[in-house]
Amino acid sequence: MIKAPVQEMSGVLLVDKPTDHTSHDVVARLRGKLKMKKIGHAGTLDPMATGLLIMLIGKATRISQYLISLDKVYTGTITLGVVTNSQDAEGEVMETNPVPEFTEEQVRAEIKTFMGDQYQMPPMFSAIKIGGVPLYKKARKGEDVPREPRFIRISEYEMTRLALPEIDFRVHTSKGTYVRTLAHDLGQKLGCGAHLSSLRRIATDQFNVADALTMDEIQALSLPEIEKRLIPIHQAAPSIAL
Repeated sequence: MIKAPVQEMSGVLLVDKPTDHTSHDVVARLRGKLKMKKIGHAGTLDPMATGLLIMLIGKATRISQYLISLDKVYTGTITLGVVTNSQDAEGEVMETNPVPEFTEEQVRAEIKTFMGDQYQMPPMFSAIKIGGVPLYKKARKGEDVPREPRFIRISEYEMTRLALPEIDFRVHTSKGTYVRTLAHDLGQKLGCGAHLSSLRRIATDQFNVADALTMDEIQALSLPEIEKRLIPIHQAAPSIAL
């Protein structure tokens, strides 16, 4: 008797990325767990960031561009007075400055100026390619090359805690927004410099990290149990006909 071919899993899996993993690390671990290669993700998170990573299993890789284009919501912490070359806590400290005794009203007033449509200059430490070479490779050599600003939209940006030199925040952004650049630019506006010291993606459009599995939870589940957690392609991207 000829056995029917095994049907590979297909769908969207929501993962809560830990801080010690790159997005590629999550892909690699899932490939090992699910015993399949056709796995991708819809929107990279920097290694220091945690939170929602939308994993595309099997045929769901086809809807990558649709999911990447969706708005994101983040929470995080900005540390004033310290500027890094990567604009986040993973970079080299370039300068330190005293932090004035800002009031909540002063900080909120500056944050308010970031609302709406605007152009943002991508950081040198990014995966954007110029001449086929990722910017971060040039940045590691100390190079600073001209780059095109990108159109972004900030729909919500609020301070949730002020405990100088730290500012906790929540921000709702369009695709392609560098939150660490928002942190850096806020520091420049306040006159003391800043960097992004923590970041967590809590939502991408209708997908929420509250519904995501941790890597440890995934490792503990059987393959049929993981398959039950997959969001069908037609639910994840109802406007796309595959």
